Amino acid sequence: MNLGAFDFLTKPLDLHDLEITLHKTLKAVQQEKEAQKQKELAEKAHAELLKQQALRKSEKRFRALIENSVDLIMILNPDGKIIYSSPSVQRFLDDFNHKNLNISIFNIIHANDRQLIKHILQKTVNNPAEKQYVNELEIINKRQELQIFEAVFTNLILDDNITGIVVNCHNITERKIAEEKLIYDAFHDSLTKLPNRALFMDRLSHAFSRYKRYHQYQFAVIFIDLDRFKVVNDSLGHLAGDQLIIEVANRLTKDLHYNDTVARMGGDEFAILLEYIQSQDNATYIAQRIQKLLQLSFKINNQEVYTSASIGIAFPNQDYQNSTDILRDADTAMYRAKTLGKARQEVFKPSMYADNLAKLKLEIDLRQALKDNELELYYQPIILLETGLLCGFEALLRWKHPQRGIISPNEFIPIAEETGLIIPIGWWTLEQACKQTCNWQKQFSLQPLTISVNLSGKQFSQAQLVEQIDEILSLTCLDYHSLRLEITETTIMENEKIVMEILSELKGMNVQLNIDDFGTGYSSLSRLRNFPIDTLKIDRSFVMRMDSEPENLEITKAIISMAKSLEIDVIAEGVETATQLSLLRKLKCKYGQGYFFSKPVNSSQATNLIAAAKIW
Repeated sequence: MNLGAFDFLTKPLDLHDLEITLHKTLKAVQQEKEAQKQKELAEKAHAELLKQQALRKSEKRFRALIENSVDLIMILNPDGKIIYSSPSVQRFLDDFNHKNLNISIFNIIHANDRQLIKHILQKTVNNPAEKQYVNELEIINKRQELQIFEAVFTNLILDDNITGIVVNCHNITERKIAEEKLIYDAFHDSLTKLPNRALFMDRLSHAFSRYKRYHQYQFAVIFIDLDRFKVVNDSLGHLAGDQLIIEVANRLTKDLHYNDTVARMGGDEFAILLEYIQSQDNATYIAQRIQKLLQLSFKINNQEVYTSASIGIAFPNQDYQNSTDILRDADTAMYRAKTLGKARQEVFKPSMYADNLAKLKLEIDLRQALKDNELELYYQPIILLETGLLCGFEALLRWKHPQRGIISPNEFIPIAEETGLIIPIGWWTLEQACKQTCNWQKQFSLQPLTISVNLSGKQFSQAQLVEQIDEILSLTCLDYHSLRLEITETTIMENEKIVMEILSELKGMNVQLNIDDFGTGYSSLSRLRNFPIDTLKIDRSFVMRMDSEPENLEITKAIISMAKSLEIDVIAEGVETATQLSLLRKLKCKYGQGYFFSKPVNSSQATNLIAAAKIW
């Protein structure tokens, strides 16, 4: 207070000064608010500027995306008129002009899709929140080609920036082509382009279902297996074999009804589904026509090739439970045709199924027979016609079944061939025959007996064939030259190169080689001369009738004459009469074999024949 503070506090108020002070303060506040407002406006303007820049940048990116997109992007009004289209649309349509937008989506899509798109547009308008999807839409391009698209329809009519329905179309043509190819390949044979087994079974299943519903509907299944295809394939090569399969497929499809299905089931097997047939005779007539077509020559690599077919036919009936059984029975009938001589047709009968069961039972018994030593060798004499003396035997297999007695090889050998049992049976036969012959040679030292043993085609497929024969001959101590191995023409012709190598090795071991049943196959002496063959066996079908049918005599005479010119010996099979024997001696045939001399006998009886030293 001493300093005058009291005087200051009690100093009278100057209203003028106060007014000035308040005015200044208020002005300062207003200026500060204005400055803050300006700052906010500036910040807002800056933010708006950044937003606009971002939008322009985004629009630029979006435009670049649209302009470079391969998808067709369009904006439509609710009626389908195009109010905007991306450059990709112009590139796709070529003559479409952005400036002339008086065009509708219906002008560029396939007529089949127009009703669908009308419906989609209506749904898009009525359900703005839902996108509408079209899985396949066909649009016509500038080359008037149909391309397949996936399409999405989005309702942006209320969007001020769009005001229309946005359609995005993605081209899936290549994918669809790839998918269709995969599906096609899955159901078609790659070589012939015919339906394959899977597609055939599908169509057969539908046919069977139709038959179950409508008994008046009839169909048939034809199963076809080419005869001698392996010979063609192995002799001319796999490419020639493939070409033959293609040509066969072309002939099979010729003149068939469009409802019918021809399928390649695999290898040289085909199947035909004949639908809406009037009677079973229709199917058998078509099968006969197929036989004739396939028997005509084929031109393969500038060479005429011949084949034929074994055909089985099956018809549905109320006993069948599923379609696969019908195909099975057609297959069974085909095998019956093949068994009965090939180049023929058979209609399935229930008895064939019973025969198959019997064959299955026989196979089971045959396997057991190998274990139980039920197989036995019989021996049929071979006579040197110049002297009339016995000079050897052919070993022939017999099966002494515990219930059925003696079973003919004609009955069980085909089963052994099919199942592969012929291989162990063949080796057993060779070993037993060599062992027995060695015993005879020791017992009758003055007679150089030979033994003829058949080798099956299956044995020729064994890698160690020559080694196995060598081992058996060493084991049994039989002189190699005493063994005559018999092979068929078919075995030689099926794989000439491999057979030639094997026969050359066997010949090098001093084993003798016979061609069995000559005249029944497709070879000729001119081809066989290239093989190291010692002897031809003329098939019994010629010899048995040579004294009653002149043509058979001439054939036999020709074979003997040509064989002599090639320095190949001849054995005539099936000699049954003295007249036949006399004719063969006049023709200078070296050996004879048949019932005139002796039927096949067991080893004990064969021993007696040797001991008797009979002269025929």
